[in-house]
Amino acid sequence: MTTIFFATDVHGSEICWKKFINAGKFYEADIIILGGDMTGKALVPFIRDSKGMYKVNFLEEEMLLDEEGKNRMLKNISDRGYYPIEMTDDRFQELSAAPEKVEKLFVEEVLKMAERWVAFADDKLAGTGIKCFVCPGNDDMFELDEVLTSSKAITMAEGRILDLDGYYNMLSSGWSNPTPWDTHRECSEEILAGKIETMAVQVNDLSRCVFNLHAPPFGSGLDEAPELDENLRPKYAGRSLIPVGSTAVRDAIMKYQPPLALTGHIHEGRGIKRMKKTFVVNPGSSYEQSTLLGAIIEMDQKGVKKYVLTSG
Repeated sequence: MTTIFFATDVHGSEICWKKFINAGKFYEADIIILGGDMTGKALVPFIRDSKGMYKVNFLEEEMLLDEEGKNRMLKNISDRGYYPIEMTDDRFQELSAAPEKVEKLFVEEVLKMAERWVAFADDKLAGTGIKCFVCPGNDDMFELDEVLTSSKAITMAEGRILDLDGYYNMLSSGWSNPTPWDTHRECSEEILAGKIETMAVQVNDLSRCVFNLHAPPFGSGLDEAPELDENLRPKYAGRSLIPVGSTAVRDAIMKYQPPLALTGHIHEGRGIKRMKKTFVVNPGSSYEQSTLLGAIIEMDQKGVKKYVLTSG
């Protein structure tokens, strides 16, 4: 029996990453897998004045903090998936007038975060025997790949067929079908289908292969998200959800019928769906509440034996 803990879409949340790395020991899992989207959403300036106070505007709330309050807020913001950064008002004004400098600074902060996360994983997983696989998602910049590859404890999974436990292997892709946000790793359904097919044809026995694909299958019920208007805001005041998953992922699952497909991407799509012989999992995401959503899956040589969605 092999026990897998799977989570996805932590989006820069420091505490969710730590929970993920510690989940192997906590849930007695042999393997932990992160299915994409490590990157947070935005920088949050802490503007320091001449009196040693800090002005912060976070989630439309403006605060004036002393040193102690600043330190508490730094952790709160990091845990919720944003990048706090201290600066003077002059520096803030300089950045406000130069979007290209903001983008460069954002990339620097993302990579600092990734280096810190890799160091945490290498320390906590050393000597445990727990395997850790990470596959960057559509929101993750390509510069992250080198940082992940440098890890002693993490195996970078994108585009690879990897051994899980000596019986099952896993193919992985964090690419998604097109989104309204024009993210780093998204492509047409035709190209995504080609990426999956290129890996699938290399697998000797697809009944012993886990599909780790960031986008959930279209129309599965695991891919329903709010319908958006032209301003990328929910179109209706009520709850109006539409399927936005990938037809390429759906077609690959239906064609090859792997025993398990691990997906994410759509935070609201939490659940487990049976598609013929395949168990499809989307654990969902609640990173902004500092909560790690996940799934524990037990597999033997006949397939998935037990599964449970987790929250903590």
